[in-house]
Amino acid sequence: MGAQQRVYKQKIRSAQGMKKIFKAKEMVAASRIAKAHARVEATTPYADALTRAIGSVATHSNEIAHPFLETDRTQTGRAGILMITADRGMTGPYSHNVIRAAEQLANTLRDEGKEPVMYVVGRKGESYYRFRNRPPQKAWTPYKENELADLGREIAGVLTEDLLSEDPAVHLDELYVVGTEFHSRFSQSTRSTRMVPMGVVEAAEGSASPVFPLYEFTPDAETVVAELIPRYVEARIINILLQAMASEHASTQRAMKTATDNAETQINKFTRLANAARQAEITQEITEIVGGADALSGSGRTER
Repeated sequence: MGAQQRVYKQKIRSAQGMKKIFKAKEMVAASRIAKAHARVEATTPYADALTRAIGSVATHSNEIAHPFLETDRTQTGRAGILMITADRGMTGPYSHNVIRAAEQLANTLRDEGKEPVMYVVGRKGESYYRFRNRPPQKAWTPYKENELADLGREIAGVLTEDLLSEDPAVHLDELYVVGTEFHSRFSQSTRSTRMVPMGVVEAAEGSASPVFPLYEFTPDAETVVAELIPRYVEARIINILLQAMASEHASTQRAMKTATDNAETQINKFTRLANAARQAEITQEITEIVGGADALSGSGRTER
């Protein structure tokens, strides 16, 4: 076998090995999408119900007061941005889209005279800021998919504490969440959501949102709202985390499908080149044999 054929055969084996890896990751991601989507469907109604309730109460009740409902929370000019990225690679443009949206939001806040404070979920987001010598205020990494509910509660606790803090070096006036909204395994979109100050909050598009303009509170409005709003923040963050995980699996599946197809294309390409090289070597050998036979017959010599 010639040197060219050995090179092509080696490239074919390498592409075949990569194809197996890509195909396996594609199948794993595809199997996890259904479970992740089921978790999203299980938590979304609860989060939307809290959203509608608080939105109606904030709009139609004048007897309640809570720091998260204040339209003017300007104290320190610090605005928190919770960015949710992937904790692993091979997810296609998933993390890049979130990072780009978070950077655009941060630039908008700076133009408004505010100071963005980054809170990051996932290795990809953390490494992005650390590489640029802009370490985030806090990062949650690594994390496990089956512990997203506990992670959401921890994040909500930290952010709520910073939002209510009286320390000017810690206090946050606003809170934004940048993540990926899961529509289906074929459609996901990057979304920036302002969570605090809340003001009038609306439920997701397309969902029924009955309005209840009158509420009675037991034992009193302040106690009920003080209990309800932290649960709202916690439920929304958990739901966004679950949607981000489902979107990550969908993006991984698409990326691995593309990588598998590219590996197959490379295998076919190098197979054709190897066949062409083999044919060229055979042709060269036949030409040398024929040329040697002609030379012998022209000289008058015969083989014995």
